[in-house]
Amino acid sequence: MPDPPTDVETLESRLHACDEEALAALFSRHRERLWRIARFRLPDKLRGRVDPDDVLQDAYLSALQRLTHYAGGSSFLWLRLIVNQTLVDLHRRHLGAQMRDAGREVAIHGVPHTEATSASMAITLVGSLTSPSQAAVRDETLDIVEQAIEGMDPIDREVLALRHFEELTNSEVAGALGIQPKAASIRYIRALRRLKAILAEVPGLTDETRNG
Repeated sequence: MPDPPTDVETLESRLHACDEEALAALFSRHRERLWRIARFRLPDKLRGRVDPDDVLQDAYLSALQRLTHYAGGSSFLWLRLIVNQTLVDLHRRHLGAQMRDAGREVAIHGVPHTEATSASMAITLVGSLTSPSQAAVRDETLDIVEQAIEGMDPIDREVLALRHFEELTNSEVAGALGIQPKAASIRYIRALRRLKAILAEVPGLTDETRNG
């Protein structure tokens, strides 16, 4: 006999029927993960104008309007996509022509992503450099790491961002990018190896930071 549906599966079934209460329940369940994603993807030029809570508020309203577009599957991935699209809309609304400098759109396997990734990854990776002697080279180190990450293959960089920084599972990464789980796993291993090689060449980073 098939396993009984989980609470999430029951809510997703109701979501497919455009149940607004199910949307509210699922959004609440996924909120912490979506908030971390919004914070990670939000570029510096938008901070101070909007914050992750603003992003999630707009994303929830957008999800309400798009209930008929939910085709089943992972509600988390569906909501995550809406959060990314909300970030793109916020870039356009607040920055206009400056959008390309703050957060570019990149299509990976036909799926739009907000590419504030390189800067966000660099800031996270060198965040442990807080001593006075290290603070003097912090900005230079950030630039070096960001440029190196920017030079990675776009899909590998995105897989790394999804797994290492957004903390998605391998199957979620595969679903988000529209690739097979095995391909996502191979991409992640390759990207992680490349990142460690990059960090090994950057002066001023601690062994702990290099090892992720």
